[in-house]
Amino acid sequence: MEHDEDAVRDMLQRFARAFTSGDGPGAAACWEVPALVVSAEGNRAVATLDEVAAFFGGAKAQYNQQGVTGTRPDVQRIDWHTPQLASVTVQWPYLDADGRPVAGSESSVYVVRLKEGAAKICAVVMLGTSE
Repeated sequence: MEHDEDAVRDMLQRFARAFTSGDGPGAAACWEVPALVVSAEGNRAVATLDEVAAFFGGAKAQYNQQGVTGTRPDVQRIDWHTPQLASVTVQWPYLDADGRPVAGSESSVYVVRLKEGAAKICAVVMLGTSE
């Protein structure tokens, strides 16, 4: 069974650049819809890429208020269920304008599907933040 971890990691890098720069359409390009977002606060079905773009387009301002201007995907684990379907555990450290870590991070588990060589997020379980 062949797995394309590079496609997954590349997509996560693009996703990080997009949502930390306020590029909603760029973030949405990393998703497949319909999608599901699961968190301790509740579940949310996402029907359109416009919804994804709107949500992540506003993420930059929220992070900037906390002194966070960047992040990177620290992939903790990739579990392949099929050659096209994986669960990916990612920690997103909070970074300042110089790329240095600041207090806190977020973690999520993504269900990622590979289709025609491209990785897309089709579900996420948001594990929350750490200080």
